[in-house]
Amino acid sequence: MYTLTQRKQPNPDTVVTLTLALTAEERTRTRHRFETEDGQTVFVRLPRGMVLQDGDILLDETSESLVRIAAKPEPVFTVTAPTLLDLLRAAYHLGNRHVPIEIATTYLRLSPDPVLRTMLEQLGLEVKEEITPFQPESGAYGHHHAR
Repeated sequence: MYTLTQRKQPNPDTVVTLTLALTAEERTRTRHRFETEDGQTVFVRLPRGMVLQDGDILLDETSESLVRIAAKPEPVFTVTAPTLLDLLRAAYHLGNRHVPIEIATTYLRLSPDPVLRTMLEQLGLEVKEEITPFQPESGAYGHHHAR
C-alpha cells in the first residue's frame, strides 16, 4: 500500500516503483483511494485543488517510493476544423459552457457529450470518437505547472 502525499518535479528519467494510470477526472481527486491494475492499493493525499498531470512523480510518505502518474486512455471527442478560426470559435463556445477541453493547434478534445457534438457539427466541425489520453487545460485559476 502506498500513501502519496507529495508531488515532485516531472522527470522522464526518474526510476519509479509504480506507474498509476488515471483518467482526467481521476487526476483532479486529491484525496482518494485507487487500485492499480495488478491489485495494489494507492492512497492519494495531496493539497486540495491540485490537478495531476501526465508524468507527475508522487512520493510515498513512508517508504519514499516514487510513483509516476500517467494519463489513462479514455473515450473522448477529438474536434477538427477546416480553418483555425473555426477551431477558435468552437473553443469559445465550449469555454462559455465551462467544458474541460484539451487545446492543441490542430484539434480540441473533450469528454463525449451528444449535445455538444451536435453543436460542434452545426458549427461545421468534424467530431471523431477516440480512446486516448485526455489532458484538459487546468484553467486560468487552476493549480498547474509546466509540462
